Amino acid sequence: MADEKDSAEAIVSDVHKKITEAFDVFDHGFNKTVDVREIGTIIRSLGCFPTEGELHDVIAEIEEEEPTGYVRFEKFLPSMTKVLMERRFRPIPEDLLLQAFEVLDQQKKGYLEPEKLTKYMTQEGEPFTQEEMDEMLSAARDPDKDVVFYKDFVSMMTVDDNR
Repeated sequence: MADEKDSAEAIVSDVHKKITEAFDVFDHGFNKTVDVREIGTIIRSLGCFPTEGELHDVIAEIEEEEPTGYVRFEKFLPSMTKVLMERRFRPIPEDLLLQAFEVLDQQKKGYLEPEKLTKYMTQEGEPFTQEEMDEMLSAARDPDKDVVFYKDFVSMMTVDDNR
């Protein structure tokens, strides 16, 4: 029984360490607060990918009663620990992501034109902003052929849970 307790404590301790390190990167004033606009980036750096709606819910939960534009570490830590322990906001598995790109690639070419991808990503579902699209395309676009070879892109952007 003691081993289980020790193991659980070690897991929580490891999670706290990861959260603290991610938070500290954005704690520019070294005062245990970060700009509320950085919360999404911090959460994503921890391998969680909430939708914009889910992100707003998390922020609403951890922000001060009177919003200051900052989030305090002492409120972020317990909330984020719960998110990580419950494995919430996990990324979509690689095979499902690949299927989504294949649906868009009706001619089965193995790639998509940036314009076509931008049209889908900014007009369907939970639309990307132009800034998000530019960021995505800068990582995804093949510089020589000016297309997105989505199999390469999907494997580059998925997280291996076993590391």
